Amino acid sequence: MREVTAKSMKLGRDLDGMLSEALERDLLVRIGWGRGGDEKPKRGEIGAISHLPVKSRVLLLGDLGECAGAMNNGGNFTLQGSSTSMLGAFQRDGRIVVEKDVGDRLGSRMTGGTITVQGSAGDEVGACMSGGTVIVRGHAGKMTGAGMSNGTVIVLGSVGSEPGVGMTGGRVVIAGSCPPPGEGAAMRGIEAAEMIQLTERLESLGLTLEEDALVLVPSDTSSGVAEMPDSSVAEGFESIALIPSTSDRIPEHSPLDPYTLLMPLGSDEGGLLFPIPWLVESDSASSWLGAASSTQPALVRDSPREQDLILISEGNLIDCADWLGGCAGVVLNLADMPHLNDAEIEAILVSITCKMSDDSLILLRDCVDRVDNLFRLVVDLDLDGAVIDAASPGGSRAASTLPRIGLAARAMNLNEQGRHLLIEMDEAPSAEDMLIAVAAGCPILVAPPPEEGLEQTLVWLNSTVQGWMRELGIDGLEKLSRRNLRALDYDTASISGLRLIGYDRPLPMWLGN
Repeated sequence: MREVTAKSMKLGRDLDGMLSEALERDLLVRIGWGRGGDEKPKRGEIGAISHLPVKSRVLLLGDLGECAGAMNNGGNFTLQGSSTSMLGAFQRDGRIVVEKDVGDRLGSRMTGGTITVQGSAGDEVGACMSGGTVIVRGHAGKMTGAGMSNGTVIVLGSVGSEPGVGMTGGRVVIAGSCPPPGEGAAMRGIEAAEMIQLTERLESLGLTLEEDALVLVPSDTSSGVAEMPDSSVAEGFESIALIPSTSDRIPEHSPLDPYTLLMPLGSDEGGLLFPIPWLVESDSASSWLGAASSTQPALVRDSPREQDLILISEGNLIDCADWLGGCAGVVLNLADMPHLNDAEIEAILVSITCKMSDDSLILLRDCVDRVDNLFRLVVDLDLDGAVIDAASPGGSRAASTLPRIGLAARAMNLNEQGRHLLIEMDEAPSAEDMLIAVAAGCPILVAPPPEEGLEQTLVWLNSTVQGWMRELGIDGLEKLSRRNLRALDYDTASISGLRLIGYDRPLPMWLGN
């Protein structure tokens, strides 16, 4: 773990402990000063002071890294210092004040509350915000208000090129010099009613707005938001067969081990136990009843049980803080997050994992088309593994994902490092689907439950998996490998790199088993 990550984790955990008492006694939490009042400013911590609850108050001295004050849910945070990118990102409510400068994407994706910067800000102030107010006393960089759909950005200094580009709602008020607006934005003078409204808001901060201020709003010719293509799995593993790798079947009286244990990287304790290799993806599993469904781990979006992983996307990034202490781990869904650089991804993960136990699983999720970058991030950020979504725009063939995942994992040496690879499908699996995924190097298959009868399905799948294990001659799932897989037709052999059934050698274009 990098030094800055360790410092940031400690700060997050210390803050959670201090906030509990401070909220009960209505106290201000002061960070950056010793017991005698001597200054001990923070330096470079990432993901700091995130997920502040309603009525909380924090004062911090120092210069922070990425995502400071992110996911604010109603608290008051004053930073006597500066920060880098994405300060106050995803804020839902509350108030943030920064006394010095901030970096790019101030208030990115915020939906409410107020952020005030007494210095200057970088590029893309208020990017894609949908509510709330951002006030910059100094200057702002290029693309101020880019992609915003609602809310107000006020810059009392000048702004860089392409202000308002891609905006579909809201307004950008600029008191200093302003270049021509970006595509999708129109410029006008400030109206009298706006002047009165904004002056009242600024006077409480000791700021003023001149009558020659300019306002950017969406233009009548705005093209709106792009419609993204749907992704799906057009064909599953139907064209792949399971074959024995030994001539002996397992006798009926011999014990089998159909369980799979996912261990946190570098840990000898804890772990998540799967009765069958299926992580059931659902909004929630809290109401599941029955012996099988009550023990099978799930990937949920809210209200996790102790054996569940939380799928964290932009929609539940704030609310997940309430559940992090009682789950088995998290999966950060990069496919449903705005563009983030490596440092910002790490900062968000720090803000999440500092609220979890040390033996929790931490994984990233993205589509198979971006598997190389996904695996690079897993290694660089030292995470437990990845969930690879087999779906692609226009429909994919699941067989074609196997060589992409396998080759990328081999290049990054993931299996030898003990990192876990989970493949995601879009329909409830069969026993054969799960075993094919395991044989291909993905010990767990992620998929939704059937429309009804989950308990019965789990019982049936457990029995069927064990039947297949006896037929294949294996007493543990870890003994499955690509040697147990065959392509049923030439086309599947071509795209998967598997041997064609009935052939002893792989096709010429592949050098695999």
